Parts: sequence; C-alpha cells; structure tokens
Amino acid sequence: MSQHPIEVILTRQLASTLAMPVFLVDTAGTLVFYNEPAEAMLGMRFEETGEMPAAEWSTLWSPFEHDGTPLAPERLPLMIAVAERRPVHGDFWIRRTDGARRHIEATAFPLTRVTDEVLGAVVIFWEAAS
Repeated sequence: MSQHPIEVILTRQLASTLAMPVFLVDTAGTLVFYNEPAEAMLGMRFEETGEMPAAEWSTLWSPFEHDGTPLAPERLPLMIAVAERRPVHGDFWIRRTDGARRHIEATAFPLTRVTDEVLGAVVIFWEAAS
C-alpha cells in the first residue's frame, strides 16, 4: 500500500467497520480500499485487487446505464464527488467479473482536510430495489 494522508487512512479504518459497502479513492480516482460488504457486492476481495487506477477498476466491474450504455469513469458518483467537490447520489448497473449484473444506488462525497484540500472521495452503495 502506498503512503496516504492520515485522513484517508482513518477513513479506510472507519470503512472496515461499517456494515454498508464502502469504496474509497484518492484524488486521482485510484482505488485505495473497499470493505468486506463491498467485496460481497463486487464479487472480489480487496486482497485480490489491491489499489488500482480508475481506468482499471471501472472496467473490472463494467458500470453501465439502465439501457446498457457503458458509463465512463468520470460519470460515476464517486468520480464526480472528487472532481466537483460535492456530494452526489446516483444509480447505475455493474457487471461483476463472474458476469452477474447488479443495480447499484450510490451516495458519494469528497474527503477533505480542514484546509478544504480534497484528498479523494468515499462512496457508500447498496443494491437498488428493482
């Protein structure tokens, strides 16, 4: 694991204790961590993936719109939260590596320092009621 600011490390620690799926990225969109409930939703353990850039994780789980149109990484709530420094809620579909499809609702928010420096973003997500 690369060195991260203390706020990111503490957020990772908090995420590891939560019952909701949580995914954490840095300012570049690089995956820093996802917790055990997220592992169940995504179909892979974090230990299998480790940290990876957005271009890689966004294709690993293939996010797409309800009509099947691929969803670019920059259109995901998590990436919008980093880029626009604001909370975002949305829904989309993912295709896991085993081919299973999941309809996801997600609420993302930027992770900042007291100085207002953006350090990344956190998304809490769940399977949407269909």
